[in-house]
Amino acid sequence: MVVGSVLVTGGTGYIGSFTALALLEADYKVVIIDNLYNSSPEVINRIELICGKKPEYIQCDVTDEKKLDEMFEKHPDIDNVIHFAALKAVGESGEVPLEYYRVNVYGSLCLLRSMQRHNVTNIVFSSSATVYGDATRFENMIPIPETCPLGPTNPYGNTKFGVETMITDHVNAERGNAKKAGKDEKKFNAALLRYFNPAGSHPSGIMGEDPQGVPYNLLPLLAQVAVGKREKLLVFGDDYDSKDGTAIRDYIHILDLARGHTVALNYLRSHSPGVRAWNLGTGKGSTVYEMINAFSAAVGRKLPYEVVGRRAGDVLNLTANATRANTELGWKAERTLEDACEDLWRWTENNPQGYRQEPPKEFLEKLKKK
Repeated sequence: MVVGSVLVTGGTGYIGSFTALALLEADYKVVIIDNLYNSSPEVINRIELICGKKPEYIQCDVTDEKKLDEMFEKHPDIDNVIHFAALKAVGESGEVPLEYYRVNVYGSLCLLRSMQRHNVTNIVFSSSATVYGDATRFENMIPIPETCPLGPTNPYGNTKFGVETMITDHVNAERGNAKKAGKDEKKFNAALLRYFNPAGSHPSGIMGEDPQGVPYNLLPLLAQVAVGKREKLLVFGDDYDSKDGTAIRDYIHILDLARGHTVALNYLRSHSPGVRAWNLGTGKGSTVYEMINAFSAAVGRKLPYEVVGRRAGDVLNLTANATRANTELGWKAERTLEDACEDLWRWTENNPQGYRQEPPKEFLEKLKKK
């Protein structure tokens, strides 16, 4: 039995596709929109192979309000949105900031306006730990709690901060207007999910991250080094104030992260909290060198790297304090960094062309036996 109906924007991307899978497994009806800028429609088939259900897919850009309206009109049962559609690379955002504001901020504005016209009142927003900026500027803020003052240090983080603010203002206004009109204000809710570094792939080996062009994240870059697509990893700075001089990040397995979105949506529907922010992370920070060693162990050989200068906008430590999500949502990360590295290597080694090839037959056979 279907428990609810959800629109997933950016749903063919890495986190979006895994969240769509988690939603289907939790008996939600799922409609995906994506413009395929950095993803493949093949992921829809992989979702169906794993869970036996297929989300509906509509090719649509989140900045196209007319198309968004048509989609909501076609699916009047949609009463929740999980919003991923965005550009997401810190470095690139410093080079083309206007494009990041157009897609991330204007796209979110278009989505909220269309939701408002179609009386869709719950939104789970894919935010980022980058909204905190350099939390080491405050005492006792590592690992970072949701109460840490926000202060992004790059255009990507600024766009996420801007959208968080816009969603907050919108939900609070809708609640206020509903109350004045004597209507139910509690139906307007938003979850701001600030997460850290997604990692890993599906344990089946048939679904994972498949970036088009140059990936901007550490683990996909290491995976490309491991399969020979890239000569070496570039380490951006070894002069940070950490135990080995490299920056510290909190790596969370993609399955744990996807489940966090489902749990947050369930909480909005059952508790009507208004606007609430939650960190999704493990609470354990790993340096770049520790990540290189962990992934090298999964691959079975040392992977080459070269230290270069720091990137503008990077900070020392982004490690989550996920206590609020642990206590309020009953969610916690269950998979380890080793699990993430092993799953990523299984996917990369056996799918060197990502979604542009058939999945290995033995992996499909294993799925059928489950």
